[in-house]
Amino acid sequence: MLPFSDASERNKEPIARVLMEALADSARVVEIGAGTGQHAVHFACRLPHLTWQPTDRAECLPGLVARVAAEGPPNLMAPLELDVARSDWAQFCADAFYTANTLHIMSWPEVESLVQGIGRTLTKDGLLIVYGPFRYGGRFTSESNARFDQALRERDPLSGIRDIESVDALAGAQSMVLEADHRMPANNRLLIWRQHA
Repeated sequence: MLPFSDASERNKEPIARVLMEALADSARVVEIGAGTGQHAVHFACRLPHLTWQPTDRAECLPGLVARVAAEGPPNLMAPLELDVARSDWAQFCADAFYTANTLHIMSWPEVESLVQGIGRTLTKDGLLIVYGPFRYGGRFTSESNARFDQALRERDPLSGIRDIESVDALAGAQSMVLEADHRMPANNRLLIWRQHA
């Protein structure tokens, strides 16, 4: 049986509607932390002009590989291993990177490694697209996000919902400018940064 996420199934189409416009001029997208592969399959089908490259940590690859093999369209590549803190980023050069529901699972040093790695390999005018919950001005956007953050930190004190200002500062250090902040279902956001020379 293929791995399955109810949340991925619910949010894949609202995200796809934004991506269809944002990625209209892109050619290769690397997805970081592709998980169950539901997003990868859906977005590759909805965006046939793209080459979609899913990645994840080694322990997450078996289910992802199985889904891509079973359901993936021709423009969806075989998954590759990517550990944001240890992998060689050179092989992941792309004109867009996409990641969903990862920044609050990672430790802050891993978030730093992710943004720095993308900054080194993203093509000029390329995009970083991040989906998930964020805090604004140190405040949660909903009571449910506050409870979610508490549960995350009880499980792993290094995880937790990130401040958008802190992530934006990391992106800015890599010459990326926040271009769009989309409100999404279930108190999530879809943030789009563009790298400038």
